[in-house]
Amino acid sequence: MINFFIIKKSKLLTCFGFLGLMFLFSQNVSAQKTITGIVSDSNGPIPGANVSIKGTKTGVVTGFDGNYSITNVPANGILIFSFLGLTNKEVAVQGKDKINVVLEENLSNLQEVVVIGYGAQRKEAVTGSVASITGDDLREIPGANITQALQGRIAGVEMTQTSSKPGAAMQIRIRGTRSLNASNDPLVVLDGIPFAGSIGDINPTDIKSVDILKDASATAIYGSRGANGVILVTTNKGKKGQKARFTFDNYYGLKSVFARYPMMDGPEFVKLRTAAGIYTNGIDESNDVNTDWQDLFYGTGMVTSNDFGVSGGTENGSYNFGIGHYKDEAVIPGQDYERISLRASVDQEIGRSFRFGITTNNNYSITNGSNLSMYGVLNSSPIADPYNPDGSLKRIIQMPLDQQWVYTRESVENLGDKWINQTRAFGSYNNIYGEVKIPGVEGLKYRANIGLNFRMTDSGSYTGEGVFSATPTTPSTANIGHSLTTNWVIENLLTYDRTFSEKHKINVVGLYSAEQTSFNSSSVSARNIPSDAFQFYNLGNATGEITINPNDQNYYKSGLMSWMGRAMYSYDNRYMITATIRSDASSRLADGHKWNTYPAVSAGWNIKNESFLKEVGFLDALKLRVGYGETSNQSINPYATLGRLSTRPYNFGTEYAVGYYVSELPNPNLGWEYSSTWNYGLDFAILKNRLSATVEYYVTDTKDILLGVSLPSTSGVTSYTGNIGQSQNKGIEFSLNGTIVDNAGGWTWEAGVNFYSNKNKLVALASGQDRDESNWWFVGKPINVIYDYEKVGLWQQGDANLTKYEPGGNPGMIRVKYTGDFNADGSPTRQIGPEDRQVMKVDPDFQGGFNTRVAYKGFDLTAVGAFQSGGILISTLYSSSGYLNMLSGRRGNVDVDYWTPENTDAKYPKPGGIASGDNPKYGSTLGYFDASYLKIRTISLGYNFKSKFLEDTGLQKFRLYFTVQNPFVMFSPYHKESGMDPETNSYGDENAAVTTAYQKRLLTLGTNTPATRNFLIGFNLTF
Repeated sequence: MINFFIIKKSKLLTCFGFLGLMFLFSQNVSAQKTITGIVSDSNGPIPGANVSIKGTKTGVVTGFDGNYSITNVPANGILIFSFLGLTNKEVAVQGKDKINVVLEENLSNLQEVVVIGYGAQRKEAVTGSVASITGDDLREIPGANITQALQGRIAGVEMTQTSSKPGAAMQIRIRGTRSLNASNDPLVVLDGIPFAGSIGDINPTDIKSVDILKDASATAIYGSRGANGVILVTTNKGKKGQKARFTFDNYYGLKSVFARYPMMDGPEFVKLRTAAGIYTNGIDESNDVNTDWQDLFYGTGMVTSNDFGVSGGTENGSYNFGIGHYKDEAVIPGQDYERISLRASVDQEIGRSFRFGITTNNNYSITNGSNLSMYGVLNSSPIADPYNPDGSLKRIIQMPLDQQWVYTRESVENLGDKWINQTRAFGSYNNIYGEVKIPGVEGLKYRANIGLNFRMTDSGSYTGEGVFSATPTTPSTANIGHSLTTNWVIENLLTYDRTFSEKHKINVVGLYSAEQTSFNSSSVSARNIPSDAFQFYNLGNATGEITINPNDQNYYKSGLMSWMGRAMYSYDNRYMITATIRSDASSRLADGHKWNTYPAVSAGWNIKNESFLKEVGFLDALKLRVGYGETSNQSINPYATLGRLSTRPYNFGTEYAVGYYVSELPNPNLGWEYSSTWNYGLDFAILKNRLSATVEYYVTDTKDILLGVSLPSTSGVTSYTGNIGQSQNKGIEFSLNGTIVDNAGGWTWEAGVNFYSNKNKLVALASGQDRDESNWWFVGKPINVIYDYEKVGLWQQGDANLTKYEPGGNPGMIRVKYTGDFNADGSPTRQIGPEDRQVMKVDPDFQGGFNTRVAYKGFDLTAVGAFQSGGILISTLYSSSGYLNMLSGRRGNVDVDYWTPENTDAKYPKPGGIASGDNPKYGSTLGYFDASYLKIRTISLGYNFKSKFLEDTGLQKFRLYFTVQNPFVMFSPYHKESGMDPETNSYGDENAAVTTAYQKRLLTLGTNTPATRNFLIGFNLTF
């Protein structure tokens, strides 16, 4: 019995001992800890970082100083630290009570977040067509505005140069041209508010990112204002909890002429005049003189930029302030652009529910000498001597039939007060916003945006007596102009953003907005200013006529009211859908036609996240997108519905009166111009995201085009504005970006390329017409065309058909294409005539750009380029409208290979041959060139100083770089012949002797300020 008890007791103790050990073990396993620490990045503590326990929903957010404290952490648990734009980090607790971590920057994550309008979205969840570029990438091409930096960087976004003067902005077209008379310019949104100023008013240094909405499903949220695409510009902001950070960015550069205009020198001009046999030398001309007028006119230009900024934050807010100065001097005298910009932003939280802020961007700019061009320099005879025997400059030179004011750098700079052309502009663009989280409803918040915008421009010009004129007594003239634009916008936004069960993500936005724009402008001119010292500052003292032309005075007020709703839903990050409905009312349209409502819907499928592709290792992303949307355009002149009266002064006996007549009929049915777009997209990434690409195809149909319709003269009225016509745009876009070498032995190589092709055509015109020859519009053809003869060669000596096609013609004259019928013997049934004019496409077949960056340790080399293939470049320098290729010897002439009996394989006609006016017959055909080119836009070599140097100097960042802009051009037929930059520099009615030869909408290469090659050195400091 005792033995039994002893045995039982022993087993019982063993059992209790085992249970005790299990209990102690379980207690040790389930012990809960409180972990504290600081979360930082390279700039210091991070407020608002997330700290969570892996495998649970427990988490906290770091405070103002980056500190956190998280309770109930298992002793063997794992903490996850995360913050937007930084790489997540997992740390095992392993009995520790304090864990400090430093999160590293993750550029790929930064790029995944894009602005989509009234919010932001991860790129993998975007269903519309959205392209993005960072501010750092934009600044790889230093310039006065972002258009110069965007050229060739984004597929489907065409930036075309309209002027080569300092400070000029480019023409922007997103997926082509849709409208005929209404605007084709995209909407620019600055920090969430539609921008009312010039894109040149935005300092590129201030920009954090640019996001471009291209298809209707993406732009529908902005309604009619987004009919031509939307450019969302986000400026730099401060960060909560960040210590004050100071930045200083500077560059300085010298500018030289990229290529001189290809004019004949003295000996070449003597040969031309002899071959033409029309003119003998003028009083100031001599065959032994060889004057390089361009050399006497050009100088070295200069460009400089300085930007200083400070940013930081408090526990509940952030701030950013900055000031910038930019100046660009041309290579021709008296022409420059200068801008001073001031920016500020403040964002402040109040408690847990309220947030408010203000963003302001202000600038003041001065443009000088914009009325100067190269025409007077280029048409001067190279065998005319500009100097008197005593070495002083002559006032004029006399050629056979012309007298020309002597254009040299010295003569222009010596004018002093005798000449000024200046435009001063001030703009202030402000956004005040407030946001509140609705209590009791998680994810629901209300936001109000108030935009207050102001832009004022004052211009003045003065030309003294005889200045720029061959006649010394030409009266002095002066002009002043003033314009003022004020704009206000009020937006009310209600947003609901929630995630349910970790798979269902919902974002709903409701908007009501109203805006109003007021504009007025006036202009006054005067003659016979009594003193050069007055210039344009007191026209009332003019002794001659003071003119206030009613056609130069303007005023309008227009408004827009809108409702909008957008819902975005995604399931398990696999299936996404976005639906938008927008309703706009425009004051510019007729009663009963002011409102328009249109929908948009798009869907996406992240195929990579499906189970059947998750195990495919080389594939990192694969997404299909499809979208449909409708937009509208109301960008016509206000009051077009009301018609127009014009004035006509007349005398009746001894009385003077002004009469009014109807010049444009009213249209009480004027309504919206509609566009509908289908967009299809494919996004993919492979090899651990080292190679990513996007392919898109779209079709846009535009109906009820807003168009000025011409009326027959018998109606007594010239035109009215109506909803007439249809057009179609379709195209394909492709973008490819890759990391070819990823930090192999310190080497990194990144590259990107994009190309796109847009084809547009007119589908219908007014009243069933198939052509409008006066405007160069033809059904079935692109909107931008040339309507002219087509040069096919030169007529040669002994060609029996010459007199049949061109009665009275001569060998060596231009031969153009004949489209008529033929007789049985093969002879033409008629001579060449107007019916032989051709419709020729101007737009390129495809275009795009490329960029590459090679880095080794602290050094990096970057190159950015652009290209286009096909299309027609119009050079007024060579065509008859420029009066510089007359081939008669009357004035200076372009250096061309012309026909002579000994040089019959020439491209250009015989000097002094059959003419039309002052130019060779069909001389306009000489100005058409293949518009293809590949252009390196910038090459930059930089060095980022290493951390040891930064620590010793107290700097956070120091980068030094050297940049060459516009270094060279390849594969350009025009550049090969002329040596010039093949980019356009003028509208069709500018910088030519005859400004009516081409439609204004067509961009040409004329006698504007010459293109330059720039050499810059700069640095970026952060401390």
